[in-house]
Amino acid sequence: MRNRRIVGAEALGTFVLVFGGVGSAVIAGKVIGPLGVAFAFGLSLLAMAYAIGPISGCHINPAVTVGLLVSKRVTVAEAIEYWIGQVIGAVVAAFVLFVVIKSRTGGYDLSDNGFGANGYGSHSPDGYPLGGALIVEVVLTALLVFTVLSATDRIANVAFAGIPIGLVLTLIHLVGIPVDNLSVNPARSLGPALFVGGWALGQLWLFIVAPVIGAVLGAALHGYLFTGAAPIPAEESAVAAGPSQV
Repeated sequence: MRNRRIVGAEALGTFVLVFGGVGSAVIAGKVIGPLGVAFAFGLSLLAMAYAIGPISGCHINPAVTVGLLVSKRVTVAEAIEYWIGQVIGAVVAAFVLFVVIKSRTGGYDLSDNGFGANGYGSHSPDGYPLGGALIVEVVLTALLVFTVLSATDRIANVAFAGIPIGLVLTLIHLVGIPVDNLSVNPARSLGPALFVGGWALGQLWLFIVAPVIGAVLGAALHGYLFTGAAPIPAEESAVAAGPSQV
C-alpha cells in the first residue's frame, strides 16, 4: 500500500465522525435531539478537516472520494486507499460504540433501538418510504460533494474550507435525520449496520447506492459551474491536501 499515512488518517477521521456523530445519537440523542446530533456530525468533520487535512484532505466519506475521483483530483488507486481507511475507521468506531452502549445498566437492544443505523419505511424516524429516503440521500450528498469541491477550489478561500464543509454537513443532517437518520456516507452507514444486522443490512444498499449517485451529480454540477477554475495546490492549503503531499 503506497500511502499508508492517508489510510491511517482517513481511518482516524472516519472513526471520529462515526463515533462522534452516531455516538451522540445513540448515547445522548434523547437529551440533545436531532439538532444536537446534526451539530455533532458537523463539528466532528470541522475538527478533522484541520486535524488530518494536511495528510489526506479529510474525505472521511467514500462518497466525497467518489466526487473527487470524478473530478480527477484523485486516481482510482488513491481512491481505493481512501475507501479502505474509511471503512476501517467506521467499523472500529461502531465496535467501540457497541462495547460502550452494551455496558450500560439494562443493556441495549440493537435491533429495537437502531444503534443509529440508517433506515426507511418502518425504520425511518418519521415513517418516510424508500422513495423519500432515496431523494434525500441523492440530493443532500450532491450538496455536500459540491460544497467540498467548491470550498477547495482555487477561487475559494481554502484556508477556511473546513468551516463551510462542516456547516453544510450540519445543515443536511437537520433536513435528513427525520427521514432516514441521514447517511450521505456509505462508511457511516456500514459501521452500525454490521452490528444491527437484519433489517439494517437489508436496507444498507440504499445508503451505498444513493450517496454514490449524489456524489457524481455534485461533481458534475461543480464541473459545470466552475469550468476553468483550478483546485488549490496541496502545499497551499491545510484542508485540501492530498496524496501529493505525503
